[in-house]
Amino acid sequence: MAFVTLDIKKLKSNFDYLNSLFKKNGIEWSIVSKMMCGNKEFLTELLKFDFTQICDSRVSNLKMIKSIKPEIETIYIKPPAKRSISSVVKYADISVNTEFETIKLLSVEAKKQKKTHKIIIMIELGELREGVLGEDFIAFYESVFRLDNIQVIGIGANLSCLYGVLPNHDKLIQLSLYEQLIEAKFNKQIPYVSGGSSVTIPLIFQNLLPKGINHFRVGETLFLGTDVYNNTKFEKMHSDVFRLYSEIIELIEKPTVPMGEFGTNLEGDSYEIDKTNIGETSYRAIVDLGLLDVEVSHLELIDKSLTVSGASSDMIVIDLADNKNNYKVGDLIEFDMDYMGILRILNSRYIEKRVKTVANKKACVL
Repeated sequence: MAFVTLDIKKLKSNFDYLNSLFKKNGIEWSIVSKMMCGNKEFLTELLKFDFTQICDSRVSNLKMIKSIKPEIETIYIKPPAKRSISSVVKYADISVNTEFETIKLLSVEAKKQKKTHKIIIMIELGELREGVLGEDFIAFYESVFRLDNIQVIGIGANLSCLYGVLPNHDKLIQLSLYEQLIEAKFNKQIPYVSGGSSVTIPLIFQNLLPKGINHFRVGETLFLGTDVYNNTKFEKMHSDVFRLYSEIIELIEKPTVPMGEFGTNLEGDSYEIDKTNIGETSYRAIVDLGLLDVEVSHLELIDKSLTVSGASSDMIVIDLADNKNNYKVGDLIEFDMDYMGILRILNSRYIEKRVKTVANKKACVL
């Protein structure tokens, strides 16, 4: 078996740290919950924290959130698909948008559901993902302001997610100026300038965040303690909120060099064999986890005396060398995971999800 744990105490510590940071700087923030992949038990624990706004990129996850805590404000954080309009209006209080035709459909659907649907319009700042071009945004806003049952509550931008374009003072000043221009031209209040995400947090410490940026959407730093801008960890935050455990299902001392004629493996890879290792042996463990669940490049073994030898669809082979820690069949191997590793694992229906209570080096008592 394999399972992933969520350490609520460490997650709460990360939340408190960020919440305090944002409050000190007059910033509102929304938790991006997509890492939890709609898991009811994990979301229930998260929603006990003291916050009022949550983001996700899957309508089904927002539906789960609303079933747990109906009063929380939800944000759908990608431009809605036309075929999802009805459910977006039903389960998202706010959505981010870049297409006028889509916003018109949201307007019609909001009227049907007797709601006012709030939107944040995303502006392109160079990342070339979602965003209205700067030369078009005045006409875009003018058209949107004419729609019924739509309330424009923000202007936003996304950086670093596609090409890794980093936010800087100049780009965020530009976003803030766009908001000021809209307010002046149309005599409208735009409450949110949503230019912040995990990658933007270091600008707060460097005093490089323009005062106009007043709204952040944060997921990775909350769950992983990551300084995304510098590809490091924040010292005062926990990076081990999630842990992956997989059971050893075979452990045998075997040759280090495979034998026979070589073709390609299931991924289409072929291998050059180092024949100087012929005759050597090591202890090799197979764990109950595979490429169907996660790519090994997104995993890191906690026990540094171990190395991953390879993986197939349902199993990962780990080299224990001389097995100095005396692992045996039935023991659990512990892994750390990066952002994409956690997403893959939590999205796998084959991996059990548990709220963590007690753990030790080789086992997890829950």
